Amino acid sequence: MIERILPGAVVAVEAGDDGRPVDLFPAEEALMARAVAARRREFATGRDCAHRALERLGAAAVPVLAGNRGEPVWPAGVVGSITHCRGYRGCAVAAATEMATIGIDAEPHEPLPEGLVERVAGEEEKSGLAQLARADPAIAWDRLLFSAKEALYKAWYPLAERWLGFEDAVLTIDPEQRTFAARLLVPGALVAGAELRDFEGRWLVEDGLVLTATTVTPGSGR
Repeated sequence: MIERILPGAVVAVEAGDDGRPVDLFPAEEALMARAVAARRREFATGRDCAHRALERLGAAAVPVLAGNRGEPVWPAGVVGSITHCRGYRGCAVAAATEMATIGIDAEPHEPLPEGLVERVAGEEEKSGLAQLARADPAIAWDRLLFSAKEALYKAWYPLAERWLGFEDAVLTIDPEQRTFAARLLVPGALVAGAELRDFEGRWLVEDGLVLTATTVTPGSGR
């Protein structure tokens, strides 16, 4: 499903539950040594999606470990992103020659818990959410905004290796084209020797899920 909002150069693998038997690398097993059973199953399915995506990409079979902020660490020459939520796990990868970074996110299609939108959205974004809700109340626009910012962070961090808070970017959502645009309010990362301050992405609401994705090509610096 998520491949529909990703460029053709990106390989995506998804799972709807944790039923598939998974053989993790010992180093991956070690990452979850102290986790509760549900988290271990979720992690294993996500890593299984990553292994299968890497295989389809033609990359070597290696453990996908975790970096300083828990981000997946990909083999040399590969970029990617992993996401999971209730009823969904997914991974997207691409050759670094095709993509500079990828960010994907999945969320249940339901409104954010009470009070959370105040932490996620600035005044400009809250005004936009209100307009979207009046035009189409069937979509949980606040959850979509949250998901898009999560995808943005996952794409941002490998480039900048710095924290990006919800307040550090302003998102606008296009309901007709099913796209979103993000404008950073902090210094951007360098891509192709130029500062990248703007990201674009696509979104999908289907089967009780909100899916978002943003990608940056190697020549996208501004």
